[in-house]
Amino acid sequence: MPFYAQHIRQAQVHLKANDPVMRDLIRKVGPFTLKTHKHPFQSLIRSIIAQQISVSAAKTIIGRVVERVGEPLIADAIARLSVEELRELGVSQQKASYCLDLARHVLDGQVNLQQLNRRSDAEIIDELVQVKGIGVWTAQMFLIFCLGRLDVLPVDDLGIKNAVMQTYGLRKQPDAGRIQKLAQPWRPYASIASWYLWRSLELPK
Repeated sequence: MPFYAQHIRQAQVHLKANDPVMRDLIRKVGPFTLKTHKHPFQSLIRSIIAQQISVSAAKTIIGRVVERVGEPLIADAIARLSVEELRELGVSQQKASYCLDLARHVLDGQVNLQQLNRRSDAEIIDELVQVKGIGVWTAQMFLIFCLGRLDVLPVDDLGIKNAVMQTYGLRKQPDAGRIQKLAQPWRPYASIASWYLWRSLELPK
């Protein structure tokens, strides 16, 4: 589901009115340009493969998987691969098992990706974390970057921690409680604020 222009405008007005620091950040970063991923299963496979490796390495490996089975990636196609075949494409043994576990959960109906958008953020997280290799952070990234949910706050994300420390002039990296407190004025648009914080890390010092 995309982020609709009307919601983005409402979010920007809300954030600027309720947090002067965020108002200044929005001015520096500029327009909100995030485009959500169209294919839920492929989005989750990408998230699993990309864990703890560089963006370029993840892109290369995902490209090999797509070349092997076609795009968009679907559960049937991944389930037909073995751990060894995924390893040949550059996926680690552990992540290969996670990809296959996700495919099994989707094929047997334990995770219904087509119905997720009818559920609350908390319900979606609870369903996704049944899958090996998908934790709360991965589920939150899915909520933002695939489903376009507006009020997700990934308090354990390293980029968010660093961006909050830098943007709000903190002496040390904030813990989850500090971020939650700072984020109160952002609600119900924490996802939009998070995107601006991530982009702040790319601004000139």
